[in-house]
Amino acid sequence: MESIIFAVFNGVLYGMLLFLLASGLTLIFSMMGVLNFAHASFFMLGAYFAYQISEGLNFWAALFIAPVIVGLVGAGIERWGLRPVHRYGHVAELLFTFGVAYVIEELVQMIWGRVPVPYEIPELMSGALFTWQGFDYSIYRVFMLVVSVAIFVALFALLTYTRIGLIIRAAVSDPVHVATLGHDIPRIFMWTFGFGCALAGVAGVVGGNVLGTEPAMAIQLGPIVFVVIVIGGLGSLGGALVAALLIGIVTRLAIFYDYGLGSLFLSLGLEIDTAGLLRDFTRITTAQVAPVLPYLMLVLMLIFKPRGLFGTRDV
Repeated sequence: MESIIFAVFNGVLYGMLLFLLASGLTLIFSMMGVLNFAHASFFMLGAYFAYQISEGLNFWAALFIAPVIVGLVGAGIERWGLRPVHRYGHVAELLFTFGVAYVIEELVQMIWGRVPVPYEIPELMSGALFTWQGFDYSIYRVFMLVVSVAIFVALFALLTYTRIGLIIRAAVSDPVHVATLGHDIPRIFMWTFGFGCALAGVAGVVGGNVLGTEPAMAIQLGPIVFVVIVIGGLGSLGGALVAALLIGIVTRLAIFYDYGLGSLFLSLGLEIDTAGLLRDFTRITTAQVAPVLPYLMLVLMLIFKPRGLFGTRDV
């Protein structure tokens, strides 16, 4: 039982990191209707900026400075790149952000090289916070969890209860009337896009030293971010949270149990000829298929509920 709790805890940690990364993309899509293919690249920029800042200052300075820089980069890209493209529709936006992702990857390789950089966990948080039933619970992983929960609460409160959130939501639904009240709609969208990129930068700061900071990290995490927001429902912040936790827990439990599919079929009363054509299939374990599980969940969601768990529009 203790082992299961530890696996679930790791799943929650991974899920909250996915949510932290997906929250910015969810915000951008729900407010602007833009699916930003370069979102994971801003996550990568956050990790690299944090590494560079922590080399000169420390991790805590990087935690605050790196997301601001990433947000400003995102706001600049929206102002001078995405905004002129926006008038040509969603396909043009997708192609533009797809190109931005490749440009950022090439720039990262030119500046920091093609090998991983030594972005390490702060020494202050490198140990275990506590030990329970023989399992060590890392200080830094608990810190990641706290940051992710705090971001969710703050973002939900910002969009629901503050004047800024009211203006942003009104600008999406009725931009003409909001503009007549004296609000600059293009500027609102620019800073919304920048804020969403800054959230990806926060995820890069707190997750880059755990997952590894290297040029391929955006490609590795980019697809699963879209899986999260599609399963949760496009534009739904709560849906992104539930989907991220579900994916994190399911994949970590699959790795933890490492159950063979042959044994699984036998437990269900199904007899399979292990010496026949399916012998290789029966040797597959749940740990081996764990990376594929989120995409299988995505396929099932698109078949049975295209709007996702809490979405209001079809994919």
